[in-house]
Amino acid sequence: MINDIQKDADQRMDKSIESYKGDLAKVRTGRAHPSLLEHIMVPYYGVDTPISQVASIGVQEGRTLVLQIFDKGAIEATEKAILKSDLGLTPNVAGQVIRIALPPLSEERRKEFIKVVKMEAENAKVAVRNIRRDANNSLKELEKEKEISEDDLRRAEDLIQKLTDTKIARIDEILAEKETELMEI
Repeated sequence: MINDIQKDADQRMDKSIESYKGDLAKVRTGRAHPSLLEHIMVPYYGVDTPISQVASIGVQEGRTLVLQIFDKGAIEATEKAILKSDLGLTPNVAGQVIRIALPPLSEERRKEFIKVVKMEAENAKVAVRNIRRDANNSLKELEKEKEISEDDLRRAEDLIQKLTDTKIARIDEILAEKETELMEI
């Protein structure tokens, strides 16, 4: 029982960290990366379709994204979807290819992004702490029902705390990497 609770907490904490990494992938660092466009949906024959199903996305020269559109009919819709996105990017259409040049980030914009990244890190830490709280409540419930002893409860809570500390340290590492990446010119 205790192992099941710990395993569940570990898996849920890992999912929170993966979600955090996904949120960070959306934060632009000045370098082109295909994941920058992942969340964009293109209205394709009346259905919102992920951009990756309408075009192949590649990187050219480090600062340019190149989209090779599969269907000529989707070019205009893809261009409009990119323009409507919250990324502030301007696509250039040339035949069945769309190029998106990423402008270098200003110092002020980099600092804004760091604030956003820190806020996302704090949200991830809160999620991990909430998972710790849920696990501890489950353990206390087991102790209340006399399924585990008080000593087992203390040991299990200590293990959950160590797990939480490890996951929070991992979030801090990811945050430091992203801050370094954002401050690179």
